[in-house]
Amino acid sequence: MPNLFKSMADKASGLTRQTALYAGNAFDRVFRAASLVQAGQTPFETLYTDGLVSLRYYPPLAEDFIELDGETIAVERTAHKTPIVIVPPLAVNMLIYDLFPQRSLVRFLRAKGFEVYLIDWGIPTRQHSHYNLHTYVAEFLPAYLNRVREHSGEQELSLHGWSMGGMFTLFYSALSKDQHIRNAVVLGLPIDSHASGLMGLMYQRVADVADFVRKRTGFRIHDVKPHWFHTPGWANTIGFKLTNPIGSVMGYWELIVRLGDREFVSNHATTSAFLDRMVAYPGGVIQDTVVRIWIDNQLSQGEIQIGEDVARLENVNANLLAIAGQEDTLATPGAAKRVMDHVSSADKTFRVAPGGHMGILAGSKAPRESWLELAEWLAERSD
Repeated sequence: MPNLFKSMADKASGLTRQTALYAGNAFDRVFRAASLVQAGQTPFETLYTDGLVSLRYYPPLAEDFIELDGETIAVERTAHKTPIVIVPPLAVNMLIYDLFPQRSLVRFLRAKGFEVYLIDWGIPTRQHSHYNLHTYVAEFLPAYLNRVREHSGEQELSLHGWSMGGMFTLFYSALSKDQHIRNAVVLGLPIDSHASGLMGLMYQRVADVADFVRKRTGFRIHDVKPHWFHTPGWANTIGFKLTNPIGSVMGYWELIVRLGDREFVSNHATTSAFLDRMVAYPGGVIQDTVVRIWIDNQLSQGEIQIGEDVARLENVNANLLAIAGQEDTLATPGAAKRVMDHVSSADKTFRVAPGGHMGILAGSKAPRESWLELAEWLAERSD
């Protein structure tokens, strides 16, 4: 009988500890989420800011080894000659490039011997609603790339652009004809947007309607003041999650199921710190992107209007590495591969990697499936 009571007491004690663990993790995830976030730990210097846009430089790492997805990597002390400039998309916060200590793109590139710079577009407000593609491609990018050149002492640069950042990368190269862009890495970039799965089909129908309206009324979306198209950060968060609604719901369901796993709870909080803190799109950028990229599908013809100018992809001759996500619903492999038809690069590579739109940049498979190849590809072309 005493053994029975002891067994019951042990079970009750174990249940109490488990309940306390679940309750503690739930409390921290809801009310102290910031304490769980692992993102943004790689040190950087802000070289310049205009109050909105800033330029980051990631100095050499202090440690001799870093952990990457369970693998130990020695930090290279000899830097490659050609610096790499990360050109992010709008709407995202910069945590995506430094998401986890063991899954940080900026830390990894720095460990692989690259001088790493990042352009942080900041948080646009309604006073920036008039900013459009021309603002970022023809005004901001040239100015900030010049600052990279001044700081690094190198004229030749490598550009790394994910999503809209990939658009900025190609558009800048095409418009400026900058012969000192040595390498361009673009990820998740829809060149033929009407070939991009269900979203492409939807925009084909929208294009038909837009064409009808233009012919009958002469109305253009650009006739409307860009202020009305300014999209707040919370709307971008919802929109991004709706690209994979099942995955978004299952992520929270898995959180409930694995609430007793402190590491999982911390990882969930870290990922959410990126997804739940997206920032605004200036209205002018929305107008340009929706009309020229999605409705009119200009890039499928190898060019796009940027302000009063036209950027032709045939002017891009940098070494090119283009990566598409196998499960990407925003830029399907079929939509992304068309870049190979238009650029003039003699050295160009296209490949499909596992993951969705975000996964190919910072997902759990990205380090092994794309980062290692990216570093090797760049190293061969950066000295």
